[in-house]
Amino acid sequence: MARVTVEDCVDKIPNRFDLVLLSAQRAREISGGAEITLDRDRDKNPVVALREIADQTVKPAHLKETLISSLQHVLPEDDDEIDDIGSLSQSAEALRITASAPTRNTSVGGDYEG
Repeated sequence: MARVTVEDCVDKIPNRFDLVLLSAQRAREISGGAEITLDRDRDKNPVVALREIADQTVKPAHLKETLISSLQHVLPEDDDEIDDIGSLSQSAEALRITASAPTRNTSVGGDYEG
C-alpha cells in the first residue's frame, strides 16, 4: 500500500495538532489490543492509526472522547474535601508544634577538647 501522509488525513482532521493527538491516541489503543479496522501490511501502530484516519474507518469524535477521558483525573466528592477552615487550622497547629520544638545545637567544633 502507498505510504500515508499527513495530507491524506488533514481533510478529515484539519488541525494538524489535533491530528497528532488523535492519531497518537489511536496508536496507543492499538498497542493496548484494540481491533485494527484495516490490514496492517507490516506497518507500525502510528502508521496504521494514520491510515485508519485517512480511510475514515475510525471516527475522530470517538478518538477525541477517549483521549479526553484518558486525561481526566478522578476528583474527590464534595463530602471528601477538607474545607478551607479545617485546612488552615491544621496548618496553624503544625506551625505551633514546629515553633515549640526545641532547637538542636548542630554547630561543628562545639565544646570538644582533645
